[in-house]
Amino acid sequence: MKKRSLPFRLLIATALSLFVILYPMLISVYVFFPLLIGFMGLMIIRGIEGRGYAYVLFPLVYLINLEINLSLPLLLSFFAILLYYLTLYNRVLYLKRCKMCVSILSAALIDVYYVGVLTGYDLLMDTSSIVFDSLLWYSFIFDMVLAGL
Repeated sequence: MKKRSLPFRLLIATALSLFVILYPMLISVYVFFPLLIGFMGLMIIRGIEGRGYAYVLFPLVYLINLEINLSLPLLLSFFAILLYYLTLYNRVLYLKRCKMCVSILSAALIDVYYVGVLTGYDLLMDTSSIVFDSLLWYSFIFDMVLAGL
């Protein structure tokens, strides 16, 4: 693997930091932007597997910022990601030859787990945190496309 120069790594770290900090604020203003929970969950899983601390740190900061700006339950997103990792991730890894398939399927399943956990939370607490509309499907599809890249 090719080592990158320090200015390039610093530029990438700065761009990622700005994205993690500013994007959830943009989502709170422009509701048609996707949430990227499945993609961030995939990054956390990759960090857990040993890709580096940045793969865990940036998505965690993103999810915390998402909770602050949109009031989405942070613990439920962690629970959905870890539940997916413990139940289905090893089965999805049977598709090792197609890494893009594993990424797309993982992001989609994390989104499904999150919606399921959030729906269960809404039923238990008698609240309404999520609206099932076309924007939710758009968010799922964008999550899968981003995971495929």
